[in-house]
Amino acid sequence: MDTITRSQLLAARWHVQQVGREPGADECDLLDYGIQDSGPDGAPWALHIRGFDNSDDSLAVAWTIRGAPHYYRRADLAEVSVAVSPLSSEDAGKRIYDASKKFRDAGTDPLEAMAELAAEMRTIVTTPTVKGEMSRQLTSVLPDHFLRYCKPCDAIHPYENSFRLAALQAGLELQPDTSPPVLRRIKGLRPNNFRRLGTDAAERFDVVRNHLRFYGAATPKQVAEFLDAPIRDVKAHWPSDVADVSVDGQTRSALSDGLEVLTDPPEATGLRLVGPYDPLLQARDRELLIPDASRRKATWPALGRPGVIFSAAEPIGTWRPAKAGKKLNITVELWSTTTAKTTAAIDEQAAQLAQFRGLDPGTVKTK
Repeated sequence: MDTITRSQLLAARWHVQQVGREPGADECDLLDYGIQDSGPDGAPWALHIRGFDNSDDSLAVAWTIRGAPHYYRRADLAEVSVAVSPLSSEDAGKRIYDASKKFRDAGTDPLEAMAELAAEMRTIVTTPTVKGEMSRQLTSVLPDHFLRYCKPCDAIHPYENSFRLAALQAGLELQPDTSPPVLRRIKGLRPNNFRRLGTDAAERFDVVRNHLRFYGAATPKQVAEFLDAPIRDVKAHWPSDVADVSVDGQTRSALSDGLEVLTDPPEATGLRLVGPYDPLLQARDRELLIPDASRRKATWPALGRPGVIFSAAEPIGTWRPAKAGKKLNITVELWSTTTAKTTAAIDEQAAQLAQFRGLDPGTVKTK
């Protein structure tokens, strides 16, 4: 069994996730798995720090893994809709949380209920439709077991995650840069409507396999937590072409064709201001990524996550942006003394982020 050190694993992720590339890349492999679009910069900034900027209509946004919005290639959406669908009825029930009990109490299998929900959503969205209007119309036509009382709104709504996870299966995407979200039909896409499950996914888009592909090595529990899926389903769908490796004393699986990168990763170079929901921060082995408990707690608070500063694949501190008029100020908290070269690289990244947002560079303040 190969032993993979922490530094090797982080360097491998840096390389496979294509972080630190120079601008001008014409592709980003992570779009096979989806790049979460949460926060003010979201997926576009995650792509930018990987050297890929896209301003045409070749990318699309859809609610998928964990019910979060993710970027994909538009041409891949049909395959993605299969890949991100549940692995089983039990998996569907786990992903939709408390909605599952009401479905089962009503004698309805969660997958059948989700298919019914997707069909209703498809019927409603003939033109771009704001989420609130979609919810209102669904509430008027769905049986009671699809609905819940929302205390903050003092209103009856469909369950949030079931609503989100049914959207792509209904052939619906999110219109970019809309708040509240606007849903629209995906041109030329026949709705999957949960007819094909994640177990039918093409290898390139398979969500279990892609976790090992982009995170290097993992346990079924870590993948299940990432997907909000039952461990039993993840284990049943585990790739066969894997090898056991030891990471920080823990036995994990790695794809056989990824072992070379893990055992001898290319040297990680570059510094990047990584957004709070960047793929580099999405793995469930947070203790490995940031061993110090207090720093880990500050990186993933209950509310208001900061971004993380990575230097050559190693997290070295956090950052927070603040708009001041036409300028973007950045506050950084560094976890150790840094060199003048590192400080200059942080300043350069802060200036890039300001330009990315259409603002002027402001101050970079060390907390």
